[in-house]
Amino acid sequence: MDDARLDLLRDKDSSDITVLVIAESQHQRLAFSETVRSCGFTLIDCVSRAQLRHYSQVDIWLVDSVYDDHVENAIAGSGSSAVLVGFSQAPYLNEAQHYAKWQRKLKRKLAQILAMPSLIESPVYNSSIKPWRYVVFLGASMGGPSAVKAFLDHLSPTLPICLLLAHHFNSNMMETLPRILTRHNDWQCQVISITQQLKSGYCLIAPIEQQIVCDSEGRVILSEQPWSGEYKPAIGQLLKNASDVYGSELVSIVFSGMGCDGSQYLDTIQDNDSQLWAQDPSLSTCSSQPQAIIDSGYCQFIGSPEALAQKLTDYVNGTTSVLSET
Repeated sequence: MDDARLDLLRDKDSSDITVLVIAESQHQRLAFSETVRSCGFTLIDCVSRAQLRHYSQVDIWLVDSVYDDHVENAIAGSGSSAVLVGFSQAPYLNEAQHYAKWQRKLKRKLAQILAMPSLIESPVYNSSIKPWRYVVFLGASMGGPSAVKAFLDHLSPTLPICLLLAHHFNSNMMETLPRILTRHNDWQCQVISITQQLKSGYCLIAPIEQQIVCDSEGRVILSEQPWSGEYKPAIGQLLKNASDVYGSELVSIVFSGMGCDGSQYLDTIQDNDSQLWAQDPSLSTCSSQPQAIIDSGYCQFIGSPEALAQKLTDYVNGTTSVLSET
C-alpha cells in the first residue's frame, strides 16, 4: 500500500473512491459488487483475470484470483492506492445472516485502510429486494448520454420499475457511462459484468462485448456470445427479447441516435401489449433512431426526455393505483 496515496484517498468523498474487483467466481463477483456499492464507492469493473484490460485510474483493487504478472501489471498502470488480496468464499444470498457477516468483514478491512469507521455502520445486505412492476427498456446511441441523463434526473428511483439500457457507446469509455448518468440523481447504474437480477432503483447497462438475455424470473443472463450485426449492443435484438418475456409489463423508450437499430422487429412484437415511446426527433442530437420508431406506426408517445419521465411516472402510478383497487 502507498501511504502517501492513501492519505489523499482518505480526503475523498466515498463516491469518488474507485474500486476494481478481480474474482473468478460469478457468485463472488456479485458479492463484491454488492458490498462495494453499499459502501458508496464507485465500482469501475468486476471481472475475472482473463477479462482484465487497461484501467487508467483505480484507487482500490480487490483481488480474489491468482496474483501473477498479468494482474500486477494491470494494477501498476492504474495508479492504485491499495490492493487487498485473500478473501473467503462469500455465502449465498439465501444464507442472509452468514452473507451479512462476510460483508461486514470486508467492510472492516476497507474501514481500516481508509480510516473510515463509518463504513462498518453502513447497511449490509438486505434480503428483501424491492419489487418492481415494470421493466423499462431504454435504447440510445449518438446524443444518448445527455438525453438519458435528463430522463433519469426527472425520474424517481422509488418507482416500482427497473431499467435496462442498451447504448451504442465507445468501448474504451463504457466504464464512465454509469458516472455520467448518475451525477446529481439517486439512480444506481452499472454495466452488466455478471448474470444478475433486475431490481428497482437500478439501471443495468448492456455490455458491448457480450450478449445478454432476459428471462421470466427477472434475471439478466450474461452470455459468452458476442452481439451479432453491425450495432453493439443490439438494441432491436434486446428490445424483442424483453418484449417477448415481459409483454405488458414492458415500457420501451428509444432516445437520440443514428440509424434505425430498435425498429427491426416491431412488426413481430406489436401484439405483446408493451408500450413503445420515443424521444421527439426535433429535440434529439441525432434524430434518425427515434424517427425510425415513429415511422413504424407503433409508437404510442413522443416527447422530450423530461416529458418521457413524467409520462412514465403517470403511467406507472396510474396502473399501480388501478391494480391496488381491484
